[in-house]
Amino acid sequence: MAGGSGLAAVAEALGVRRKDKSSKSLKDDAAQQDHHPAVSSQPEMGDLTKHNKPSDAASTNAASPVTTATETPHSNISNPLDTSSTPTPTNFGPLNPTEATNSTPTLSSAIPEHRKLLAKMNDSGVELPKNSTRSSVDIMSARSSMDKGPGMNSSVGRNSSVDRNSSIDRSRRSMDSGRSDMAIHPGELNTIAQLDRFPIGTEVDFRARIHAQRPMSKLLDFLLLRDQTHSVQGVLSREDPEMIKWVKQLHPESLVQIHGTLKEPPEPIRSASHAGVEVDIQSIHLVNPAGNAPFSNYKPPETLRNRMNARILDLRHPSNQVLFRVRSIVTRKFRETLEDKGFVEINTPKLQPAATESGAAVFKVNYFGRQAFLAQSPQLAKQMAISADFRRVFEIGPVFRAENSNTHRHLTEYTGLDIEMAIEKDYHEVVWVIDDFLKSVFEAVYSLPEIEILQSRWPSKEFKWLDETLILDFRDGLQMLRDDGRDVADEDLSTPDEMRLGELVREKYGTDYYVLDKFPANARPFYTHRDPEDRDWTRSFDIFIRGQEICSGGQRIHDLQQLRTNMLASGMSEDGMEDYLLAFELGAPPHAGAGLGLERIVAWMLELGDVRYASLFHRDPKSLPERTPGLPHPEADTTKPHPNDTMPELEKLIANYGDASNTSWLDDRFELWRHPTGAAVGYVKQDKFIMITGDPLCDKKQYAEICQGFVKFVTGELKLTPVWMLVSYDVQHILASELGWRTLSCTEEQRVDTGKHKSTAGPKARRVEREGVKIHEVKPDADFIKRAEPAIEEWKSARNNKGKQVHLTEVRPWVDTTHRRYFAAEKDGKVLSMVVLAQLAPRHGWQVKWALDFPNSVNGAIEVLVEYALSSVTGKVTFGVGVSEKLTPGEHLHGIRARFLASTYNSIVDSLGLRKKADFRSKFGTLGEEVYICYPKHGVGLRDLQQIIKFFQD
Repeated sequence: MAGGSGLAAVAEALGVRRKDKSSKSLKDDAAQQDHHPAVSSQPEMGDLTKHNKPSDAASTNAASPVTTATETPHSNISNPLDTSSTPTPTNFGPLNPTEATNSTPTLSSAIPEHRKLLAKMNDSGVELPKNSTRSSVDIMSARSSMDKGPGMNSSVGRNSSVDRNSSIDRSRRSMDSGRSDMAIHPGELNTIAQLDRFPIGTEVDFRARIHAQRPMSKLLDFLLLRDQTHSVQGVLSREDPEMIKWVKQLHPESLVQIHGTLKEPPEPIRSASHAGVEVDIQSIHLVNPAGNAPFSNYKPPETLRNRMNARILDLRHPSNQVLFRVRSIVTRKFRETLEDKGFVEINTPKLQPAATESGAAVFKVNYFGRQAFLAQSPQLAKQMAISADFRRVFEIGPVFRAENSNTHRHLTEYTGLDIEMAIEKDYHEVVWVIDDFLKSVFEAVYSLPEIEILQSRWPSKEFKWLDETLILDFRDGLQMLRDDGRDVADEDLSTPDEMRLGELVREKYGTDYYVLDKFPANARPFYTHRDPEDRDWTRSFDIFIRGQEICSGGQRIHDLQQLRTNMLASGMSEDGMEDYLLAFELGAPPHAGAGLGLERIVAWMLELGDVRYASLFHRDPKSLPERTPGLPHPEADTTKPHPNDTMPELEKLIANYGDASNTSWLDDRFELWRHPTGAAVGYVKQDKFIMITGDPLCDKKQYAEICQGFVKFVTGELKLTPVWMLVSYDVQHILASELGWRTLSCTEEQRVDTGKHKSTAGPKARRVEREGVKIHEVKPDADFIKRAEPAIEEWKSARNNKGKQVHLTEVRPWVDTTHRRYFAAEKDGKVLSMVVLAQLAPRHGWQVKWALDFPNSVNGAIEVLVEYALSSVTGKVTFGVGVSEKLTPGEHLHGIRARFLASTYNSIVDSLGLRKKADFRSKFGTLGEEVYICYPKHGVGLRDLQQIIKFFQD
């Protein structure tokens, strides 16, 4: 294909007639736009803080509205929309009408008389010559001329005026949210956007944010009030200084409600978008104060990081208000264009059984114990819809890419604009559709009066496009780069090469927007149709704006055997792709499609420099930083004082700080020691010993204080010997280093990470399902307890017949149901198995407190039920403490004593069969985390360690 060939040439060569779009004027486009007058709302005055006269109230923070002064001094605060210049707050004199301002170069021309409304309609009608090169500057200039109107002079005289009612078409608006109805009702809220349309002397009420203040004296204050993209100057002049004193204390960005009278300023207010009117403020109500703002939108920071760290504040800036309306225009034009061409909007699932794009990384998610993926695109579902005879479909939705690319071009989640369509003769048919959409966007965006607000923050070069869009063959593009001295191979272009090619295309063809056609096969996914004339190349394309890609598309393979061959060559498995392949087995028509990135369209067209600006709340590889989870029960925080010396509930302490061993403290045999901080230690008296299990329930920083306090209580008041078991490394280190205790490890917390866990219960799950067993989460209501109790008692009886058992806790599943989750396997109303999860500290997650397989249960039901419970939570899950492979001496334990304990431990484990429980847990991929047994050097002999076995036996 020739390097300069256009869409018309393609259509002519194929014998396909295409509706002529080049002659369609912007005026025609504008006539098709919907106009939606907004509905006004009544003010909710009950919650407002109003400033009253001192005579009406004792507070010094109250002052009442004062009648408007006959003559009011005026201030021209420097332009708030110019983020690159430093404000000049000292200039409060009249604005010289011949002076130009860098930040709003069209202000004097857009408001030839300062009583004229700045903004015009959305998609203003602008007629351009047919068959010409289109330009953003042409459209903006044409619109500016229309704004001026015939015979209007750009110079503004001090006493000039305009007949509002005759010069403005109120039904044709810009992006204002106001109403076309001009009636004023007492107490009705207006918007700043409407103020230019009311006669001078009208009393108005509106809400706005304080953009900036310029106090002149104790009796005079100027306020710049902002509402979205609109701003107006308010003048507060009072003989009583108290009201002005109160207003001065209001922070920028505070939301206020103003009641005042419209006045005509002697000169245009250059700092306000509504330059021809100001408000003589009679009263101010504080709706909601703003505090701790990291910067001021009057002079915001330039860096991306500082803006994004306070995104809500940044989004309030007028330039962002325009930007996200531009983004909205893009999606609206996409939907309108495609619906006009017979496309059907669809919504595809974002949880997928397999990766959809072989060339992009994918986010994996735990889907009830099974692996799933976040959709990299709706590609597979779009093609399946075409096979389902939808013929033409589109979607606007999220797309996820797990690419660890921290560049200005990449996001891990973006908004995709996707289309797919059955084609009649050629895949360029989809290019024509996209071309119509994009040109409607260019025309609509550059027709916006507010575009200058955006460009004052993000200056951009003139944007050019052709009536007949350039389709450049990939090989011709390569040749242009080689002629420019760049060494490029027959493969996908690098980002610098793409940027340079964009510059070369602009120089040669005079366009910033073009299509790069027929990509090499090594640069495209498995489903792309090869070029039958040369199979090293494909029927595919990318679309570029200012040298950067915004769209990728092409013809898809619709032959099943060819699709399978390509999948095999790409190293892709058919697992999880069964539904997709079935669509082609049933016979799919020839089809093509494309995917566009919404953020990229906006960012590159407007030259924002970074796609993050075009995303409301962006997601990139550095988003969602890991955070320490907060306490589930802040009222049980042991680091904070407690009212009236009340002690936090034990159940809440376990949920805040506990591990598996701490949940046993709810058993009747445990007593509780409390520290003044609210911390707790559970213990059991046994002969001459105090047996303790688990770490203290408190913040880690308090371990040393609590451990020493408790040991002092046991040895001093109870006169007994403590043996502290199943504690973490941190606690054993404190007991060994601070108190000189011996430590050893022969047990471990058996944990599993549900995020990395892979279910192994597939065959058993199918067998259990065939048996008619229902696996589900249940509520511990009276009905379920009534059905479960007989099974629990039967299980206990069977367990007792097996002789002595080693365990830490009693089977009491209905204790503290607030912090429990219950799962059951049931058949015909009978409970076959039950799993109870107990909530632990956030860093520990959950505990499988009980996994009870009742007599006569279906084989495998308990394993399937445990897998189901694990899939229902995220993070860590512990099965509790199990035996280690061997005894490991800790601190202050060595020599003969250590060898004797190791030998004794092995014999005890074998005789009591303690490894059986660990073997069952290993089926779920548990990993051991050492816990320790600690005891004093004196007072505990080797024979006394039998007390540990006794403590855990029935």
